[in-house]
Amino acid sequence: IEVFKAHNIGYFFYNGGGDSADTCYKVSQLSEKLGYPVQAIHVPKTVDNDLPITDNCPGFGSVAKYIAVSTLEATFDVRSMCATSTKVFVLEVMGRHAGWIAAAGAMASGKERELPIVVLFPEVLFDKDKFLAKVDSLVKKFGYCTVVVSEGCHWPDGKFLAEQGTRDAFGHAQLGGAAPVVANMVKEALGHKFHWGVADYLQRAARHIAAKTDVDQAYAVGKAAVEFALKGHNAVMPTVERVASKPYKWKVGMAPLAKVANVEKMMPKNFITSDGFGITDKCREYLAPLMKGEDYPPYGVDGLPKYVTLKNAAVAKKLPEFKL
Repeated sequence: IEVFKAHNIGYFFYNGGGDSADTCYKVSQLSEKLGYPVQAIHVPKTVDNDLPITDNCPGFGSVAKYIAVSTLEATFDVRSMCATSTKVFVLEVMGRHAGWIAAAGAMASGKERELPIVVLFPEVLFDKDKFLAKVDSLVKKFGYCTVVVSEGCHWPDGKFLAEQGTRDAFGHAQLGGAAPVVANMVKEALGHKFHWGVADYLQRAARHIAAKTDVDQAYAVGKAAVEFALKGHNAVMPTVERVASKPYKWKVGMAPLAKVANVEKMMPKNFITSDGFGITDKCREYLAPLMKGEDYPPYGVDGLPKYVTLKNAAVAKKLPEFKL
């Protein structure tokens, strides 16, 4: 707050997910308590799609598109070699407590093409025997199978399949490794040759395959955040409100940070099939419009996307070094 005051800063925009929303809310409260009120506006941006109130979060639609396309293409690849080689491919995606990204993998299969895809959600307790039986039945029927596993998939006792025993800066369990754990289960129990991959940073950095709906909404909530601040609003977040699904229509709304901070939006039960390994038509109706449209970046003569790089030039310091 002292830094804000020294530089005459009255507006604070924080772009991010749940932890960022909590921080933004705390800044608004702290600044008021210390006698230098700052208008703090949180701008929703999280691939996890787990912020409450808003229908969806900017960033998610493009990641969903990337994962759906990657699952589709990898499944076709496995299908081409399953008779003599790999029969099971496991793709690990982000999602600590919410399975929105994993759900997008199931969009690779649909009425126009039936593909054997198993999804492991954080919302569904992992049952090893049930999972292996599902994979076995699909391999027997199709000759191959793709598994999309969320990094947050966990055992009934709450322990993550991918837990490494370390913590990140926010105190969350450091995850990484659900895919090899699942793949080895398949190998040991069923004997199938496998390959696994981790989407990791690739899924959230793939601007080249961004969904147009997502890009449009990202610009819209950013613009709305500035407008909210200029109108005197504080401790709020622009939201995406779904007006209709068919045809898809949306508008920008507003939510108080007091109802956003420290609240996670999980996959609704009616979005997950009864066996716990797929998505329902209701989920497809929700996901489909968020992934639609293309918004390709310009490409250079080298064949690579031309991205803007910020200079990040810092202003001169007005206060002495902060010491704990």
